[in-house]
Amino acid sequence: MSSAILYTFRRCPYAMRARIGLHLSSLNPELREIELRNKPAEMLKLSPKGTVPVLVLNDPQINRPKVLDESIDIFKYVLSHYSCADTEYLCNSAYVSLVCSITDKAAIDLIELNDFQFKPWLDKYKYADRHLEYPEEYYRIKACEFIEILEEKLSDKKQLLSDSPSMADYAIFPFVRQFAHVNKLWFQQSPYKNVKQWLKIHLESDLFKMVMKKHSLWLDDLTQQHYLK
Repeated sequence: MSSAILYTFRRCPYAMRARIGLHLSSLNPELREIELRNKPAEMLKLSPKGTVPVLVLNDPQINRPKVLDESIDIFKYVLSHYSCADTEYLCNSAYVSLVCSITDKAAIDLIELNDFQFKPWLDKYKYADRHLEYPEEYYRIKACEFIEILEEKLSDKKQLLSDSPSMADYAIFPFVRQFAHVNKLWFQQSPYKNVKQWLKIHLESDLFKMVMKKHSLWLDDLTQQHYLK
């Protein structure tokens, strides 16, 4: 068995967050691209909550594998245990700053705003036809409260906390990408010029291109049997 396995789904922003961390680390896990509607039994046994990403670290010295199934925990763990200062994506000083940011309160607080305030409104905006209590525009306005915070933070620097990317930048931009894709024309015409430029930089980076590289669907035995029926 591989010493490290990542169960992932290419378009999931949480999985993107974990893959970004892994690409910035020296850990090179076996990547298993799954279908969310046919979750592998092997993954569910390791992480019963059934969400991606799931990172499995197999240590021959112990009987049980170490399982990390929260994206931000994966990001923090791989950068703290498998740092890679010679990464092609960041200069040495920027990389040191990134690693330091994994314990930075400002970065952690901003990520929590993203995960627990912005993301619920983003989901309702994206699936407004399932949340008929309010119109789509209402959910977009609520989501924009967070976008406005980012716009302000980017008014005097290139990234959210400084001129080089922190954990907050890498953890948040996949969700802003999802927000931008709900109504691309509206976002392009929106007043958030700093956020648009910041997002563009990340989406066009070599790092993100590698993170979004397509992989064949991975099937365990039970899932293969499902497809053969």
